Amino acid sequence: MSASMKTALVTGGAGFIGHHIVRALVARSCTVRVLDDLSAGRLDRLQDLAGRYQMIKGSILETDALAQAMEGVDVVFHHAALVSVPASVHDPLGYHQVNATGTLQLLQAARAAGVKRIVYAASSAAYGERPEQPKREDQPPAPISPYAVSKFCAEQYLTVYATLFGLATVSLRYFNVFGPQQDPKSQYGAAIPSIVTRMLRGQRPIIFGDGQQTRDFCFVQNVVHANLLAAEAPDLHGQALNIACGQRVSLNEVVRLTNRFLGTNLQPQYDPPRPGDVRDSLADISLAASVLKYQPQVYFEEGLRRSIDYYRTVV
Repeated sequence: MSASMKTALVTGGAGFIGHHIVRALVARSCTVRVLDDLSAGRLDRLQDLAGRYQMIKGSILETDALAQAMEGVDVVFHHAALVSVPASVHDPLGYHQVNATGTLQLLQAARAAGVKRIVYAASSAAYGERPEQPKREDQPPAPISPYAVSKFCAEQYLTVYATLFGLATVSLRYFNVFGPQQDPKSQYGAAIPSIVTRMLRGQRPIIFGDGQQTRDFCFVQNVVHANLLAAEAPDLHGQALNIACGQRVSLNEVVRLTNRFLGTNLQPQYDPPRPGDVRDSLADISLAASVLKYQPQVYFEEGLRRSIDYYRTVV
């Protein structure tokens, strides 16, 4: 990290993506602070880093915890959020409070503490079901779930604070992030850990829909790479940038490749589609390449292989 980026705050730093960012920052000798209420995050993800980062247990909705966390910070990597599309359908007010209002409170605290840069974990869910493929940042947003609305609302606040107050902010729109330490046991677990862990147990994978729906799956190392680039990039002023691989993979293809890696022949169980789920998703990553010099480090098949190797150790 540069001299101007010595102290970093990772909100949600005990979460799936957040803890990978913490690890990368510690490896670069950055002073790292984590703010996490541990409602979904797990400190065991960071147990081997004990003494190498500062932990503040608290929520982005708690002004005192935010003020403590922001003190002396150069850059914030904002990953604290509620993240389930299906759960947001049942609790839209809770999702708005954490994801939108919580981000606004974070921006206020950052500004008061003199923080200069905020890198925000945004979501490709902002695009919704618009038929245009690939998704480009200049396409009008069309969110179809409370989760997507709340994340897009937070994006808008980052842009406004960049315009009004000169903060260097950027919203990284993640496309279907996966990788080691992603929780397969959650009621609303993401597709890849759910599919892989069931197949490792010799069980048929469950797919919601016909399996022809596609995703631009993005291995977590690519997301970490994008965050580190955003911590140093010049001319950040509230942009939204797609972070993905620019490749479309169907859920049926995920099952086929997993069968190939495992030497199995397990066929999916198809359940009804879930409300709020997007049918197809493919990213144009050219703007991130221009603004951040971002390019994927790990493409889908290699990322799936690494994920399977990890889940072998925990199933």
